[in-house]
Amino acid sequence: MSGEFPESDDDVEVISLSLEEDDQDDIAEDAVMDDVAEAHMHTQPHNLRAEQAADDAHDAQDLYNQGSGVVAHVERGGDLNISGQASADEGDDDILDVEATEVLPEVVGGAQGVSQRKSSDLEMEEQRGGGVSGGAVVGGKSVPVNVDRKNESRLGDRLIQLGVLTREQLMVALQEKKISGKMLGQVLVDLEFIDEQVLSQVLAEAAGHEVFDPKNTIFDGAALELMDRATAEKMNVLPVSIDDDEICVVMTDPHDVVAMDSLRRYVPKGLTIRPLVSTPTILAEAIDAAYGYSSAIDEILEELERQGDDIDVADLTGDTAYTHPIVRLVNALVFDAVKKGVSDLHFEPEENFIRLRFRLDGVLFTAYMIHKKHWNGISQRLKLMSNMNIADKLSPQDGRFHINVGGREADFRVSSLPTVWGENIVLRVLDKSSSILPLSALGFSKVNQEKIDYCQTKPEGIIIVTGPTGSGKSTSLYSMLNHINSVEVNIQTLEDPVEYSLPMIRQTNVREGVLEFSDGIKAMLRQDPDIIFIGEIRDQTTAEMALKAAMTGHQVYTTLHTNDSFGALPRLMDLNIKPGMLAGAIIGVFAQRLSRRLCTHCKQPYRASEEECGYLKVDPSNPPEIFRAKDKGCQMCAGTGYKGRIALAEILTFDEEMDDLVAANAPKSELKKMAFQKGFKSMKDDGMLKILEGTTDFAAVSKVVNIDKD
Repeated sequence: MSGEFPESDDDVEVISLSLEEDDQDDIAEDAVMDDVAEAHMHTQPHNLRAEQAADDAHDAQDLYNQGSGVVAHVERGGDLNISGQASADEGDDDILDVEATEVLPEVVGGAQGVSQRKSSDLEMEEQRGGGVSGGAVVGGKSVPVNVDRKNESRLGDRLIQLGVLTREQLMVALQEKKISGKMLGQVLVDLEFIDEQVLSQVLAEAAGHEVFDPKNTIFDGAALELMDRATAEKMNVLPVSIDDDEICVVMTDPHDVVAMDSLRRYVPKGLTIRPLVSTPTILAEAIDAAYGYSSAIDEILEELERQGDDIDVADLTGDTAYTHPIVRLVNALVFDAVKKGVSDLHFEPEENFIRLRFRLDGVLFTAYMIHKKHWNGISQRLKLMSNMNIADKLSPQDGRFHINVGGREADFRVSSLPTVWGENIVLRVLDKSSSILPLSALGFSKVNQEKIDYCQTKPEGIIIVTGPTGSGKSTSLYSMLNHINSVEVNIQTLEDPVEYSLPMIRQTNVREGVLEFSDGIKAMLRQDPDIIFIGEIRDQTTAEMALKAAMTGHQVYTTLHTNDSFGALPRLMDLNIKPGMLAGAIIGVFAQRLSRRLCTHCKQPYRASEEECGYLKVDPSNPPEIFRAKDKGCQMCAGTGYKGRIALAEILTFDEEMDDLVAANAPKSELKKMAFQKGFKSMKDDGMLKILEGTTDFAAVSKVVNIDKD
């Protein structure tokens, strides 16, 4: 069937009936149908002629229901023909053709049109309840045909419900559909009653799939290589992205079994096909754009060299705004970074070239070198995407943009800073699919996971997460909030800025000079929150408001920039917070770092040295087997020996004895002594544990934690 509607065993476009009637009924019928046809052309509810036509229509329907021996035949993609003999007087051989003007196919699965008859009579399955009317033509005349539709959604009805289509427009479209033979959705677009985007959204919503947005999607070259342009056009599909688990493919009909079976011949085994819904017109344009221009970075750079003079990207309009080599180069670089799992992109201008460095697993490396003459266009494109002022090259600027990278939703925080050789631009990647993870996936040890669960069960108090920039504080906090997020609690946040959107959580951006943290907390407390997340404690007022919220029955989450968990208390006291106010208000203080995770495919085992046994606190006479990264790694880890990162954490919890020490303003040494007596494990201890487990190695741990410090 056509790409607009899902396939179903009950697909119906037309109902055809052949019934024998006597001459007198034929003559009476023609008279009735004249009025019915006229009634279909008017909508006035009090029109006497329409009322008479409706009454006559009911009489006509009763007449048709006298038929017997009706047999249904369903033909996929074609008409539903219902033919047979009606009871008639002997000698009568006149045949009446009954054809439904329209019984709209279903947008989602289920019965479409009149698909089944439980007896030889043409009955409407009254036990299902409810019904709608289609039109029918008898001997060239229009007559209503009732079809039950309980709990079934039709394209026309859905568009009317959304307020984008009127019933009069639908009737016109149905008539045009009969004349042209096109599917209803395409007819509505051709008549300019709706646009392609609206049609895509409605079809995608009904089919339970995402809508394809060509302007905010970057194509994966590896996916496009699975088939050539001619095959994509023939099959009416377009591969968007591919990874280890699934492939995203744009289709007009995700329920087209034939297209799916044909597509699987080109898809590597074991991959799941994730459809993105589009209309035929948008898909055709996307195929033309995707296959018409190279998306490989090296080829785009060669194209730029051949093109010669640079162009002002701000002047690009229409198709050139998406097909120009500079635009495609930026898109390809962004796609490459997200696909590799990069957290930051650094565009660094030098005297004669541009160095692009990626930060992967916390380590920077040079990814590309680009000639300086292209920097003006690249920087303009990045600033335009981020809604920054392209004319101002002398002031620091911040921006943000959102884009679909091969089927993955990603946000980018952009910062520009003037340097000697031009603007330095850094992009922070906020990949929702890889950043909002369950707590169990963050790599916390069993002991630390139990402490986190214990802290989150406390009804009031403040939980502080500490660490430098890039230590995973936001990721841990989002995971903790997501863990307790439910309809039973009201969670509200103040962030600068909001990095990831979470369902049911009220998130507010802090704006300098408009809404500060301290003012935001006051406003939030009037919103009846159960749990409050404050992005960062920066000053005395914010700290006092956070602690007051914690002491008035709220659970508060926040962050501080300190080196370890014990540093949080002196830091708060530096903000003129009295020890007595801290005692009893703090549930726990977390400190964490991110260590590189060993590649599971190429890590190398060896026996720990005597020095390493000292760090691991094991007997050197029986050294354990531990692991280290393989030199030059393997293909799975891109030659680094590491793949991903894992959290090294220490969690300091507070009970009455600890609170007494805090209230007495006890020195840090006494707090440490008491904490270790109660089973406290430092980040160093957590790192050694993960080395023994084979998750990381000494080289990675020593880069983020001082292993010589007790």
